[in-house]
Amino acid sequence: MARGVGSRVLAGGHDLTVVGKDEERARAVADDLDGDVRTAVAGDPIEGDVVVLAVYYPDARDAVQQNADQLAGMTVVDITNPVNETYDALVVPPDASATQELAELAPDANLVKAFNTTFAPTLRGGEVAGQPLDVLIAGDDEDAKQRVSTLVRDGGLNPIDTGPTARARELEALGLLHMQLQEPLGTGFQSAVKILA
Repeated sequence: MARGVGSRVLAGGHDLTVVGKDEERARAVADDLDGDVRTAVAGDPIEGDVVVLAVYYPDARDAVQQNADQLAGMTVVDITNPVNETYDALVVPPDASATQELAELAPDANLVKAFNTTFAPTLRGGEVAGQPLDVLIAGDDEDAKQRVSTLVRDGGLNPIDTGPTARARELEALGLLHMQLQEPLGTGFQSAVKILA
């Protein structure tokens, strides 16, 4: 997902820094992207206007908890689908979401749910079947949602504001459903959730 989201950030003309657990991992992602990409490692100062947590949910929890002070006032994008090891259920309580739990770990950050219903291969291309990807967005901070919407739009995608952070639970359920449909439909993570009217 770091490569997928990163490709859209670069396509939109924005600066990108890939942060990895070590320099080798960060450089591997950066080298797969077209454009001027900086790298950093976990523990380096966090810079930029928007931080995208392009990691699995447990790693996102660790990163947010360890960097809560640095994330204060920043727009933090949670792309996770908090699924179990067999990818058939969510691991957060029925009345919560990963985004809400991350917000509790960094209460001064502006958490936004986005990109969790899109797949990395489709993000690289920015479209499926000639249609730009819809990126469903949820969050309580309107300015933070606008920053994410701008990144999405600049990257050639269609941002859709689904409402407050409370909607993240439904987005995570939709993300899980979308993953579950891959095998029966044989779409190989090349499909997209699209709103048509």
